[in-house]
This record gives sequence, structure tokens and C-alpha cells, in this order.
Amino acid sequence: MKRQSLSHPRAALEWPTLILIVVIYGGWLALTFWSSELPWWVVSSLGAILLTWHGSLQHEIIHGHPTQWRRVNMALGFPPLSLWLPFELYRRSHLVHHRDERLTDPLDDPESYYWTDAQWSALHPVTRKIIAAQNMFLGRLILGPPWMISKFIVTEWKAALRNKRHHRSIWLAHLWGVAVILLWLKLICGMSVLYYVVGVVYPGTALLLIRSFAEHRASDGVFERTAIVENASFLGLLFLYNNLHAAHHAEPTLPWYSIPAWYRAHRARLIAENGGLVYNSYLDVARRYFLRHHDKPLHPSNRAPLADGRLP
Repeated sequence: MKRQSLSHPRAALEWPTLILIVVIYGGWLALTFWSSELPWWVVSSLGAILLTWHGSLQHEIIHGHPTQWRRVNMALGFPPLSLWLPFELYRRSHLVHHRDERLTDPLDDPESYYWTDAQWSALHPVTRKIIAAQNMFLGRLILGPPWMISKFIVTEWKAALRNKRHHRSIWLAHLWGVAVILLWLKLICGMSVLYYVVGVVYPGTALLLIRSFAEHRASDGVFERTAIVENASFLGLLFLYNNLHAAHHAEPTLPWYSIPAWYRAHRARLIAENGGLVYNSYLDVARRYFLRHHDKPLHPSNRAPLADGRLP
């Protein structure tokens, strides 16, 4: 089953997003430049917020914003402030994730947290416990960043060795970008690279994982796999309103600043379609799953059913 996506008029330049780009990059440059003059907790807190916002911005750019020129958009999303994630690889992976009929599938959805029976059986018992712990809110915040980053790097290292889909050239460009970031941090700002990784990248990644923690859930119905988190004022803006995730999957090219109004206009339909998978703020998500599992690691059907109900 597929929704019929509406066509939206696109501005040649989306000024709210361009202003946001200036705020994010300008804020990051200012914070790192004056980091030695600020308390460590200010640098960590604001740095994590800016890195989370930057991750949300990259997601926005992947969907064709803020200009009509792809190369310009790609350049705006390229700077690797988080160090570990090449923008082009994120773009490719995320667009595959938007095949809604394959959402949550352990093999077809690159952003799925579910495992097939065969995958799970092949894991070491300690690894299973680490994965299971990440299905709790606290576990995702603490264990999620090192697990996700290390798993990504190992997987991509193997792909780079095979030069799968030009991975080597993508990584080479990314590493040049990382080198520029590290030179800026060390030579211009006098900031410890280790502190940046532990004090900024780690909490920034953890904050971004709050968004993805409960945004998808395995279900036979395609539309029932995508959640909605309402009443998220601060985090909603930080996530560029992807807390209203069912709205984003319904209209993935809608710019971030138009999502709240579009959601309000279509709220009843979206909630009916997703079976009432709605949370009343991220505090509600944390309260429900702080030390309780959001779901089991094993996909309940082993593979996500197709739109007609058949298993692949």
C-alpha cells in the first residue's frame, strides 16, 4: 500500500533553512573558537545541541533542501562536524530507508534496529545483551553512540576494501573534511581532539538517538510502523520536526518549517493510519521505556511483511 504524495511548490531558495545553516555553522565556529574561555559543561552542552541540529540539517538536505541545485545542497551538508559519518553514505542509506513498504525490515531497511533469527543466532551472547540494552531508553543513550559508530565504521571499512559503489572516493573526500575540522580544533582553537570526541560528539550523537529511539516499530501494517511524538517544543525544533515522523514519511520533501502546520491539518488521518502510535512528548517516551524495552530485538515476523501481507 502506498500513500499518494502531494506535490508542493518549491522555492528556489528556502530562506528559513539558509538562515538555519548560518546559525548552525556560525554557532559551531564561535563555540569551538572560544571554547578555552568557556566552562567545559557549556561547551559540551551547546556543542551537543549544535551537532544534533547539524544532523537534522543534513537529513533535511538529503530530501532536496534548501535550494534547487543539488551540488549546492551537497556542499552545504558535507562538513563532517560529527567526524564519523560521511554525508554521501548517509544520503544513500537514508533514501533506501524511505521505501516505506520495507520499514523495520532487518535486511532491507538500513536504519532498522531489528534482527532476523539467523542474524541473532550468529551473535555472541554478550553482543546480544548489549543490543537488547539499547532497546531501553537509557541503554540507547549510553551504549548507542559507541555501538552505532563502531558498527558503522567496521561495515564501511569492509565496503571500502571492496570499493563498493565508490566507497573509497567517498571516504577520501570525507577524511579530507575531517582533517580540516581537526586542524581547526587543534591549531586554531587549541581544543583537545579527545575532548571533542568524548565531550561533544558522544553526547551529540546520544541526543540525536533520542529521535530515532521510538520513531519506528515493527508491524504488519506499513503505516503502523511509523510513530508520532507530539508536544516536543525544544527537541521538535532540534530535530526539525521529525518528531512528527509519520508526517515526514507521508510527505518526505516537505520542508521542516512546513511540517507542523501540515501535520495539524492531517493529524486525524495520520493517527488513524498508524494505529494510534502517538507519544505525548519525549518525556513520555522516556517515562515508558527508560528501563523497559521498546520492543524485542528479533523482528516478530523475522522479515517485514510486504504491502500485500506476504513475507519476502
